[in-house]
Amino acid sequence: MAMNDVVVVGGRRRWAALGVLVGSVLLLAIDGTVLYLAVPSLSRDLAPTATEVLWIGDVYSLALAGLLVTTGTLADRVGRKRVLLVGTAAFGAASLLAAFSTSSEMLIGARLLLGVAGATIMPSTLSIIRNLFPDARERTRAIAIWSAGSGGGLALGPLIGGALLERFWWGSVFLVNVPVVVVFLVAGGLLLPESRNPDPGRFDLVSAGLSFAAITPLVYAVKHAVGSGPDGWTVGSALVGLVAAVLFVRRQRRTDPPLIDVGLFRNAAFTGAVLANVIAIFALTGLLFFFSQYLQFVRGFSPLVAGLAEMPTMVASVVVIGVVGVVAARWGTGRAVAAGLATAAVGLLLVAVAEGAESYLWLGLALLPVGLGVGLAMTLTVDAVVSAVPPHRAGAASAISETAYELGVVLGIAVLGSVVTLAYRANLDVPGAARPAVEDSVGSALAALDPASPLVAPVKEAFTIAMQTTSTIAAVITAVAALVAWRTIPSGRNTGTRSASEGA
Repeated sequence: MAMNDVVVVGGRRRWAALGVLVGSVLLLAIDGTVLYLAVPSLSRDLAPTATEVLWIGDVYSLALAGLLVTTGTLADRVGRKRVLLVGTAAFGAASLLAAFSTSSEMLIGARLLLGVAGATIMPSTLSIIRNLFPDARERTRAIAIWSAGSGGGLALGPLIGGALLERFWWGSVFLVNVPVVVVFLVAGGLLLPESRNPDPGRFDLVSAGLSFAAITPLVYAVKHAVGSGPDGWTVGSALVGLVAAVLFVRRQRRTDPPLIDVGLFRNAAFTGAVLANVIAIFALTGLLFFFSQYLQFVRGFSPLVAGLAEMPTMVASVVVIGVVGVVAARWGTGRAVAAGLATAAVGLLLVAVAEGAESYLWLGLALLPVGLGVGLAMTLTVDAVVSAVPPHRAGAASAISETAYELGVVLGIAVLGSVVTLAYRANLDVPGAARPAVEDSVGSALAALDPASPLVAPVKEAFTIAMQTTSTIAAVITAVAALVAWRTIPSGRNTGTRSASEGA
């Protein structure tokens, strides 16, 4: 067995280092959502084609999701602090390139580099937390703070993007990353400890290639199916991904040490935790992404006001920091995760009802249980996953958690996006001759219509019904995930995944 590489760091410095790590993941989460508000203005300047617009948005998540497993294992080998700082510096450089892009192709390339750099940051933050906080109770609270930063960034993205776009050009949503990166590099260099696997074994390039070949085509297939409908590219990409996934799993079973210990998934508690993590972020991301459109197109909020209107989810995720330890201690991990997902499901149902109300107050209140439930479930499932392996394999376990996170983001936008589009078109009550001009999306419909047009009201009503339908479906899926978590994740203070680490 490889020797333990837990780093002993003093109390104040340990929590200060956590602040640096939360800042980095907050930066990534904001960057993942801030771009959507900038698409109209960058489209005017760069004149991208419809396909290029899709790639500007998609290439970041494709690179990020495909490389997480490889970079997490790499961080275990060469040093988590080193990989994190190098990745952060690269993220700053890519942000600068994106901000001053002069063509669509240049911006797509910059977004690709941002995804590669982001893949080095995300698993490194969690693996450093795993080593900074060997005490289970402290680690749960630290991951709650980390989760608040990650979930809060999804809500802060539209707010920050709206504030910047009301005063500056579209490149400002990228340029703002640069001073943050500089501060992080200085603080991280001073506060973060270095840790690595003291006996990593050889690095398996074939497994690294297969992990990328499995995840990236599958993510692309989902995104392409939503953007262009199921076609040959969708089927071909999905088949490539599935074949690569089968080959990857078979190789991991024969390789020592494996890139990912697929045997962990035989543990029902571990698999349940990963699944609950995907569903939690699926519901939150899908809701927030299309909720921003609802607030602006239907309620008429400006981008800045729309961002402020989403803040209750972040406030609730901060509350999780104070209650997660008590809830987990009293109920046990499985029941606490199930309760969190059930709370989120109730919140999603309340959102569906409140979207038809005239006052925003009810909508803001409905967002609170969503943020609280998702924050609680996400914290405890991430804790269960990273605690399932010994500290010297923390990077690989963190990569599993982060891959689940990214899949939740992609599926949330893709699947719930398809539901929104289909429900919008199904409930669009306009004359047949006028329908082609408004059925593509609510955004294009309102852009093409005169504000005084009688078609505006049915367009907004159709999108409201679509949002209510989508929120209800997300609530049902989240409730099912709560039942799965209840049945699969043990409710002792230590999850059943702990036995996997003890046997590693």
